[in-house]
Amino acid sequence: MKTFITTSLLLISTLSIAQNKTLANKSNAGCGPVSETNLKKKMENQTKKDEKNVLGTELQIAGTSPLTGFYRDGFCSTGTADKGIHVVAAIVTDKFLQYSKNHGNDLITPSPTYGFPGLKAGDKWCLCAARWKEAYDAGVAPPVVLEATHEKALKYATLEELKGEKIK
Repeated sequence: MKTFITTSLLLISTLSIAQNKTLANKSNAGCGPVSETNLKKKMENQTKKDEKNVLGTELQIAGTSPLTGFYRDGFCSTGTADKGIHVVAAIVTDKFLQYSKNHGNDLITPSPTYGFPGLKAGDKWCLCAARWKEAYDAGVAPPVVLEATHEKALKYATLEELKGEKIK
């Protein structure tokens, strides 16, 4: 009986630790949950047929190195859990990264706890739409990949604004 109780307590403790790690990953202070991803399968499917980009066509993959997106599937998709609306596919610049850091969102420093690698200029990343617009208004918005930017970005910025910063 004593062995059964000890084993049961150990199992409950292990499950609790695993659940806490999962919850911690999902809280990720605006970077989105870190989930297990079958990258090979995602790479085979370069579009999300059920979601549209700002051009009205199928949403294209934004980036896989580092793996971006609120759901860490390479797409700038969003859902009810995504409070930051990470839908603008951008190629980050040093100016933007410094601006974001100075305004409370350090995207440069890695955070292994959340599976966040830290970004450097040239990385493709799904940005919060409101932060991108704020950076645009400040003159430091990074260039946008329109085909990979979710249509919900249009609630924050006009297509003309996004096009003005698009990848040439």
